[in-house]
Amino acid sequence: MTRSTGRFLLILLGLYTLFRLFTTGVLLWIVAEHQDPVIFSGEVPRYFDLATLWDGAWYERIATEGYPDQLPVNDQGQVRQNEWAFYPIFPLLAKGLMLVTGLPFAVAGPVVATVLGYAAAVVMGLLLRERVGTPAALGGVALFAAFPASPTLQVAYTESLATLLLCAVLWLLIRERWWAAGAVALLTGLARPIALPLGLVALVAVIVRWRGRAERPLSRREAAGMFTALAGCGASGLIWPALVWLGTGVPDGYPVTMSAWRQGEPVTPFAPTLDMVQFLFGDFRGLVYLVGFFVLLAVMMLGPWARGLGPVLWTWALAYPFYLAAALDPWTSIYRYLILLFPAFVVLIGGGWPRADARETPTWLIVLRTVVIAALFLAWQVWWSWELFRFEPPRDNPP
Repeated sequence: MTRSTGRFLLILLGLYTLFRLFTTGVLLWIVAEHQDPVIFSGEVPRYFDLATLWDGAWYERIATEGYPDQLPVNDQGQVRQNEWAFYPIFPLLAKGLMLVTGLPFAVAGPVVATVLGYAAAVVMGLLLRERVGTPAALGGVALFAAFPASPTLQVAYTESLATLLLCAVLWLLIRERWWAAGAVALLTGLARPIALPLGLVALVAVIVRWRGRAERPLSRREAAGMFTALAGCGASGLIWPALVWLGTGVPDGYPVTMSAWRQGEPVTPFAPTLDMVQFLFGDFRGLVYLVGFFVLLAVMMLGPWARGLGPVLWTWALAYPFYLAAALDPWTSIYRYLILLFPAFVVLIGGGWPRADARETPTWLIVLRTVVIAALFLAWQVWWSWELFRFEPPRDNPP
């Protein structure tokens, strides 16, 4: 490690720590003033009870009891919400820490998430620094750490794990480490359902390399590695449904489990997103807002001001929101899903220009924009935490 890299990492970790301390303060404030006492166990400090609500409760069941052998059903024979909807790497890591230290899940889960968040920030920072330079990389990580939904980086959720694995795959694809990219992509299939957009990113990376074969001839080993990267991304979308089938004996066990969160309705691409935006804004305006969002995102990521990020990061930033709109219900969880859209943060601060471009944004302006947007994000984070971490039965909109 060079001295400049060490200094960069020291600054990055310091920034990330400051934002985590801010978030900790917000969560402690909510615990102290505005929590229903029903959630407190009395066995751990109240912060950790708060940090294992909602998805954390499911991960605790998995870590302590494992997955059920059979899919639970209601009186009408419909599959009920169950542990198979949640991917296994995070609860297994928490269980490992529990076995080594004797800590309860309420402590082990948030500790694992927090450590993984630091690792994700480091990998993200090194990836961005390689593409857009030190100031823009630090700014991008700062906005990631300040993002409104960033409290999920230190509670028993999988945002930190997903970000770490995603950044690792993207960096490996950019560096053309095809074999390793395929292996890590396969691992994401046990952590987060992002196979479709990740597969498109890998395809773009392979096409870019293929088009450059005249200047840099392809060896058989590299061609095989490129195929492996594509196969790893494809298999990552199949591995967990296959394991659910193996574990329950039900071939469609994973999709019917996921439909339980929709009252048994099958997943129809784009329908929940269209229904939600039209419910919130009206039929015409909702459609206009949705299309406008994707047009704005395309302008952000395809203009010269984002060229320094390169095709791998462009593709991720465009494919991932499209996937979210197609596959998920855009309710309160959409905030935390969008934390993976970190390349857009770099463009927001003007840090996406190619490093040799004469129009590259001055460092002072990147810093100023980062400070302003981070302050807005933090204010938004206070509101978001108040609305979603403040548990007041019977209202229960999860983070």
